[in-house]
Amino acid sequence: MFYLAQECPQHPDMALCEATRNGHYMEEAWRCRKDGSRFWASVVITAQYDSSGALRGFSKITRDITDRRAAEIALRTAREEAERASRAKSEFLSRMSHELRTPLNSILGFAQLLDMDSPPGQKPQIGHILRAGQHLLTLINEVLDIAKIEAGRLPLNIESVPLAIALQEALNLVSPMAADAGVHLAPLPALAADQGIVADRQRLTQVLLNLLSNAIKYNRLQGQVSIEVDVDQQRIAVSVCDTGKGIAAEHMDQLFKPFERLETDPNVEGSGLGLALSKSLLEMMNGSLTVQSQPGSGSRFTLELPFVHVQQTAGPAAAPIDNRSQILALAGPEVQGKVLCIEDNLSSLALIETLLQRRPGIKLLSSMQGQLGLDLAAQHAPRLILLDVSLPDIDGLNVLQRLRQSAITRTTPVLMITADASDLTHLALCDAGATAVLTKPIHVPSFLAHLDQYFPEPV
Repeated sequence: MFYLAQECPQHPDMALCEATRNGHYMEEAWRCRKDGSRFWASVVITAQYDSSGALRGFSKITRDITDRRAAEIALRTAREEAERASRAKSEFLSRMSHELRTPLNSILGFAQLLDMDSPPGQKPQIGHILRAGQHLLTLINEVLDIAKIEAGRLPLNIESVPLAIALQEALNLVSPMAADAGVHLAPLPALAADQGIVADRQRLTQVLLNLLSNAIKYNRLQGQVSIEVDVDQQRIAVSVCDTGKGIAAEHMDQLFKPFERLETDPNVEGSGLGLALSKSLLEMMNGSLTVQSQPGSGSRFTLELPFVHVQQTAGPAAAPIDNRSQILALAGPEVQGKVLCIEDNLSSLALIETLLQRRPGIKLLSSMQGQLGLDLAAQHAPRLILLDVSLPDIDGLNVLQRLRQSAITRTTPVLMITADASDLTHLALCDAGATAVLTKPIHVPSFLAHLDQYFPEPV
């Protein structure tokens, strides 16, 4: 349709002004057909000029884009629904993490105490409790990690990691498992001290442990697990090889799908998450995970990561758990032996009480509410405070901030105890002044090591 510059009966002057100024005008809006029905239209008005550059009029093109708009609305709605579902899933998993970790804290905590004090005849039964609890804890951690990766919220600390040290640490961790299964761990190949990889150290260890534990679990009696390393100028390939029964070709596409387990020995624990999580973690670190397998001849899982030369240091520096040794000097005789525990879960509180009984000189003060805990802290000036993050009246982070604002407890060591294992929560607590953060379920030896800093066992 063409209009003279002086006339454009169906469009306001603003549209013609913009078309004159910019050469064209575009809009999407409702329009009416001759029969009165409405449609969503794309309208383009273009200024027309003669050879001398004088404006002669305007052309208008109207297209019916009702179907396209309906498709765009449907796509946007679906995307918003998917985002809402993803947020709901993340919130649910976060809540479930706390709800599952809290009872596990009591189960594993008391089981560890029983294991430390039980007669030899009860060790096997307690071992079953510990192994089952640790398996459940591993499953919880893997589910949360998968959810964080899907949401793009899994933080990584990328650094240069010495390859030989990382591999040896992983082998040391799985050696008891290999001994129990009757599987031989081959020695590491010779590696140059400066050979390293670019990765998140904690997540790399997680991947290596997953691959090595799978190689042990799905091996044969008297089988072998070995590690092979191939290095070029840009990448390092680390292969974990086993002598198990192998994987059939038709099952290969199931290996890296979450919750997909191949038909294996029902006595072997597994969730079907480990390999999917390992592959995702490696891809986040600019790496990859591949597999080669032949039925009856074992399997080879190969991870690749960027290669880097690492600088050698005189020796590893063991970072202390806490550097506030001056606290002991500040504590006067009137506060000797006092520990304040602010915890609202009765089972967790009972575990803390049982653990503190191993230090007879300690007097325990307990509170199930944050405000009462603050009052007790101000009245008794304890040498150490154990503080849960989830409390019924005031959240633990707020309690911690108030403790640090008080002249009485500004320098008192505060060990935060939380069922939230996320790095963001740990970072927020440390920034607010936490001396250390302990994650539920409490690892008893680690808890006692922290306790020894403030209440050393008598020699």
